[in-house]
Amino acid sequence: MSTGVRRRMGVEERRQQLIGVALDLFSRRSPDEVSIDEIASAAGISRPLVYHYFPGKLSLYEAALKRASEDLAARFAEPHEGPVGARLLRVMRRYFDFVDEHGPGFSALMRGGPAVPADGVRSKDHVSATNALIDSVRQAAYDQILAHLQIAEAPPRLELVVRSWISLAESTALLWLDGRRVPRAELELQLVHDFAALAAVSAAYDEEMAALLKTMVKDEPADGPFAELVGRLIALGS
Repeated sequence: MSTGVRRRMGVEERRQQLIGVALDLFSRRSPDEVSIDEIASAAGISRPLVYHYFPGKLSLYEAALKRASEDLAARFAEPHEGPVGARLLRVMRRYFDFVDEHGPGFSALMRGGPAVPADGVRSKDHVSATNALIDSVRQAAYDQILAHLQIAEAPPRLELVVRSWISLAESTALLWLDGRRVPRAELELQLVHDFAALAAVSAAYDEEMAALLKTMVKDEPADGPFAELVGRLIALGS
């Protein structure tokens, strides 16, 4: 028989609960539109109790942003097995899973956070903290791609290719969220093709990149993403 007594959460457990509740709300609406009252109601506690654990909405938002950025960075982790094209496609699927699940929150993360925090003026410290989180995601993605290519230190042209591709993936995801006018699966595959295309163009100008491209595609199966791109390009000329 239930006594009706609710178990009291510890401080860290309650903080993590509030972060989870905030993330859920931010995944459905822009953080600017979510109030502390809504977060408190969803968590089943009073508004003053939220302020007991977080000084204000901005600090709660930053904690939620940190968790989201760690989750997003983890989406780029992939076992170093099989063709690179197939690995990149799996990464893009997980990346778009995150984008799909956290639409408004993803937009806020990539655009630097809520425009006008509800509990005060947006400070330089907040902007710096948000930018640092975004940069950590980009760096994690960059490091993972180099690891798949078995490169410890990227030469200048490869760094340009990888960082340009990461920016392209971000922009593509943000544009996709605005109406979802292109099928998600097509964009996931297109981004893998984009990576190959960027590498191929760079290889045309640099012997080191040409050697890397040959290594990247040597184990590509006939039905792999890179081979499919070649087939599509050949078909254009027929």
